Amino acid sequence: MADKKTVKVTLVRSPIGCKADHRKTVLGLGLKKIRQTRELEDTPAVRGMINKVSYLVRAE
Repeated sequence: MADKKTVKVTLVRSPIGCKADHRKTVLGLGLKKIRQTRELEDTPAVRGMINKVSYLVRAE
């Protein structure tokens, strides 16, 4: 079984004052606090979510 690729996502800005759907996208990524980091599977859906809120998160 091949290793699954992951992407590390960190919340770097507060979603307060952003559009409601952007706040929900950040929550959908599993990020609640600033500087919180999650390792997620590298799928097209996750890539799209990161792209949508790219000004709030840092992806590695």
